[in-house]
Amino acid sequence: MTHRLILIRHAKSSWDDPFGDDHARVLNHRGQASAKAIGKWLADKGYMPDLVLCSDAARTQETAALIIEQLAPAPPVKLSGRLYHAAPETILDLLRKQSAATIGIIAHNPGIGMLANALVNTPPDHRRFSDYPTCASTVIDFEIGSWAAVQPRTGRCADFVVPRDLIGTTGHDID
Repeated sequence: MTHRLILIRHAKSSWDDPFGDDHARVLNHRGQASAKAIGKWLADKGYMPDLVLCSDAARTQETAALIIEQLAPAPPVKLSGRLYHAAPETILDLLRKQSAATIGIIAHNPGIGMLANALVNTPPDHRRFSDYPTCASTVIDFEIGSWAAVQPRTGRCADFVVPRDLIGTTGHDID
């Protein structure tokens, strides 16, 4: 049975208050445009999650909301404080407890990018995959019976994109 994982790093956040609470940072304009573009890309490609696991930080929740408004039907979202700056092992532990066939995870670097790099058997031919910039998104397919069976280097990278591939560097909305 094919299981699909969509790993998304949160979009670009604002640093207007460099001394503000990191957990409460929201997206800047470019981040908002990037999240909308990733949502449209997911919808256009038919990469529709059955469930989204999302860090409970403000910037990941805002990223999720902007992506999901592009998807129909909108998948349910489960917030988790465990995903806030989570290590790859923590993200994998949460994934292994899920039952939905297609799962999206929206979290933070370095954990989300490290997990994407660890799970694929062959990395995509894209210069940004290894550093996983903001809103980078990887679609990984696994031939497994359940998420409990997922192991490193067993996923096939079906797709990878960064917002710059979709909207360039202007950050203009795609609406």
